[in-house]
Amino acid sequence: MIDMHVHLEEGPYSLDWLKRTAEAMLSFASPESPGLSRAWLGEVCKMLQQRTESETYSADWLGLYLQRAKQLGLQEVGIVEHLYRFRSYKSYYTQHLHLAEDPLGSLQRQWLDHTCIVPSLDDYVSFILEQKQRWAAEGICLKVGIELDYWPGCETVLSPIVMDYPWDFTMGAVHFLRGWRFAEPVNKSPFREIDITPLYAEMFHLLEQAISSGLFDLIAHPDHLKVLGNRPTETALLPYYQRIARLLRQFDVATEINTRLFYRSALSEMSPSECFLGILAQHQVPITTSSDAHYSDEIGQDLLTARQMLKKVGYRELVSFDRRKRRCMKIEAASTQEHFRSDLCQG
Repeated sequence: MIDMHVHLEEGPYSLDWLKRTAEAMLSFASPESPGLSRAWLGEVCKMLQQRTESETYSADWLGLYLQRAKQLGLQEVGIVEHLYRFRSYKSYYTQHLHLAEDPLGSLQRQWLDHTCIVPSLDDYVSFILEQKQRWAAEGICLKVGIELDYWPGCETVLSPIVMDYPWDFTMGAVHFLRGWRFAEPVNKSPFREIDITPLYAEMFHLLEQAISSGLFDLIAHPDHLKVLGNRPTETALLPYYQRIARLLRQFDVATEINTRLFYRSALSEMSPSECFLGILAQHQVPITTSSDAHYSDEIGQDLLTARQMLKKVGYRELVSFDRRKRRCMKIEAASTQEHFRSDLCQG
């Protein structure tokens, strides 16, 4: 199996983050003391202290991902970081986000200040490259990627990032509309006060521009706006699905079936939806499988279900990436040790 969209860590560093980090660590190692005792809690606190005092990119923390990947029989894992994690690109986001002196602006400034903490993109890339051999020794190919937010005219910022690093793949995404980070629960209220249909038109228009930009090998969660919980009917969205599918095929850009909303939201639906996925299959758009994990206990989550859905709508192959070259494998072989075809899956 392939999990081509995995994050190592993301702020803001709240009590919720602490709780999820503890849950992830406890899924791999149980304290010796009886559960729910003060001694047990003390051991959990020590585990969390070690994590919070370690570097953002920690071999021990990544080792938990490796452990779970081995348990699940994953063959390839793609690690990606959001560009907004890196201090040197904070200005890219301050240019585009709503950061005014109002409640929403205050929330978004706080989020950006507490999430954009990694000193250098170089730190991330060098860490993953160093860890590749460790994973290879366990029979798993570790890939390094970057998830880049697209805005019109962003090429001058993003092109050097795409060109100057040894990425296995570059991933384009839309997480922001009208300056709002729509996936954040505390930011959703402004969207409940307006007609959602124009927002979908705006999101898909941005995706169209991202696809045709030439920057990306892969487009992430192409109907991510549904995280808001309210959306137009699938019938109303069909023209957008068709246009996105045609453009992905025309520009030879892949996408993913992303399971995160299936296992971490009330929607219980993957991205793209089954209807959208069927249209992508009709247009023979290359696709890969992704958990969009943000913690080590989420890697590989529901990928078997994703594969079943892919086969249901007509897909027979998955894609992976190596130094930005795309490769194919049969879905039936995705749970075996069968190697990828050596030929590139271009057009």
